[in-house]
Amino acid sequence: MANHPIPLETVAVSVGGDALEAYEAALRNACLTVGFFLDDTTGIWRVEGVKSVGVNEAELASSLAIAAMMTGVSPALERTATEAGGWLARTYAAFPEQLIGARFAVRGTHLTEPATPNRIVLTLDAGLAFGTGEHGSTRGCLVALETVARRRPRRILDMGTGSGILAMAAARLLNRPVLATDIDPWSVRVAAENAALNGVAHLVTARLADGWRDPVVRRGGPYDLVFANILARPLCLMARDLALHLAPGGTAILAGLLAGQARWVQSVHRAQGLRLERMLPQGAWTTLAMRKAALRP
Repeated sequence: MANHPIPLETVAVSVGGDALEAYEAALRNACLTVGFFLDDTTGIWRVEGVKSVGVNEAELASSLAIAAMMTGVSPALERTATEAGGWLARTYAAFPEQLIGARFAVRGTHLTEPATPNRIVLTLDAGLAFGTGEHGSTRGCLVALETVARRRPRRILDMGTGSGILAMAAARLLNRPVLATDIDPWSVRVAAENAALNGVAHLVTARLADGWRDPVVRRGGPYDLVFANILARPLCLMARDLALHLAPGGTAILAGLLAGQARWVQSVHRAQGLRLERMLPQGAWTTLAMRKAALRP
């Protein structure tokens, strides 16, 4: 388990649903872990991140300024001291074994009881609480993967890999190599460590890459399966590149979308020749499985 510098603090903002995406991304740029919670009575989201005191302050300030420009909303930033042991204890308590779909079980390294049998077990450090399966978008991607797996995709890309959970799931389920990329060096390192922990380091290649701009990513296509668990706006901006690098008959699993954004993202990708195969709502989040038409014989 990673050792986190002490002292820690929790930084938080409260925003409406239209600004959630931007502020989640802003805090993720500067924090060790980010979570968000909906107040059902007010419709307000509380976005929280845990970070080391005094660390990444410039990144936090610039990311919050960008979020404010994008949304027109400038919420007050709250700071509270966070005791390291208490934070990890709460994280562990909130991360029991998770059974997802028919095939997967996601478990933290802190769990000692036997895993549920007859499942593909993905083991992650709950202290690195991003992409651990508790997020609705991650769950939707894993459920979508079970359906896509029947086609036995060979060339697989996980763009915005985070913890590497989707890359590992595809590698374990399909026994295929997976290129896992992220723009964040920390995520790339964690994804590589998790791949080794789960025995798929020989199948998962974790690489620092800025989306489709990276020549290795472009050369690796055309892909039979692309995971893009990112955010709605960058997904739409990358729709043309995705369609160009998706093989005929290939599937793109798109996630990181609030329910109200799903139709927008679907329409942008439909304009690039992809058709919706499946829409998977998971709480406030929605995952789209979209497929490129196969070549006619």
